[in-house]
Amino acid sequence: MHTKRLNLSALSARAGLSALAVTGLLATAACGTESGDKDSGSSAVGTRQAAGITGKQWNVESVTADGKTQNAPAGAHIEFSKDGKVGGNYGCNHFGATAKIKGDTITIGDDTVKTKMACTTEGTMGFESKLGEAISDSTIKAKVDDDKLTLTTGDGTTVNLTAEKPADLYGTKWNVTGTVKVDEKGDAKGGSAVALAAEAEGKVHLTFDGKGSVRGELGCNKVTAKATVGDGTITLGTPGTTRKMCSDSLMDTERSLLKLFGGTVKYQLKGSNLTLTSENGAGLEAAATK
Repeated sequence: MHTKRLNLSALSARAGLSALAVTGLLATAACGTESGDKDSGSSAVGTRQAAGITGKQWNVESVTADGKTQNAPAGAHIEFSKDGKVGGNYGCNHFGATAKIKGDTITIGDDTVKTKMACTTEGTMGFESKLGEAISDSTIKAKVDDDKLTLTTGDGTTVNLTAEKPADLYGTKWNVTGTVKVDEKGDAKGGSAVALAAEAEGKVHLTFDGKGSVRGELGCNKVTAKATVGDGTITLGTPGTTRKMCSDSLMDTERSLLKLFGGTVKYQLKGSNLTLTSENGAGLEAAATK
C-alpha cells in the first residue's frame, strides 16, 4: 500500500482536502470517472452502476478480512464523486484519492492522502488500518443493492456500507468529534483538525431545536444559547453555562468551543455530518448520533 500521511495544510495545498469537508473529496485530480465500454452495450450498464455509487455518502458498517469482522466506528464513511475522486473518513482520519469506476470495478489510485489525527477510542485506529488497506491503491468489485453497497478486494476483504439518509439540522443530537482551527479568512481548508481529548469523547454535543435555541454539553458544562439560522450561517448568542470545574483537558475543549458563541458561524450540513466555522479561528466537526 502507498499511503501518504500529511497534515491538513499540506492536504489543502495539494488536494483541497478540508477537515470540515466531511466527505473528504479531493478538489483536484487528473483522473476522470469512466463507466462501461464505449463500443458495447455494457456502456449503459456501467453508467447505471456508476450512477448508483457516485454522489452519495456511504456509511461504513463493517470490514471483514481474514474471516474476522470489525464494526465501524461512528463517522466512518466513503463518497465517490462523479469526476474521478473518492474521499471520506476512515473512522478517525479524513482521506482522499483518485478513483476510476468502470462497470462494477473501482480502481483507486496510489495517491491517497490523509490527515494524521490519533484517536483514542478502543479499536478505532485498528479499524482505520483495515479500511485503509482495503481502499488504498486497490482494484475493487462493487455491488449495489438499493441502499446497500458491498466492496470486495482481490484478496477477499469486504467492506459493507449503507447509503446515508441526510440528517436534519434541527432536533438531531450532534456529537462533536473534533475541533478545527481555521485560517485568517475563516476558511477551514487551510486549518488543522484536532481530535477531542480522550475523556471528552462522547461527552460533547449540541442540539438545535428549530425554535431559535441550541443546547448541549461542552465536555464539562451544559450550555444553552440563542441560535438564529440563516442561509449557510447560524448566529449564536451569548452562551449560558453551568459552572463546574473539570480536568484541564476538558476545560481546554470547552474554552475552544465557547469561541463559537457570541457571533455568526458558517455551517455545512452533508449527510450525517455538520461543520461549524467562525472567523475568529474556531471550528468544530460533528456527526449525527444514531
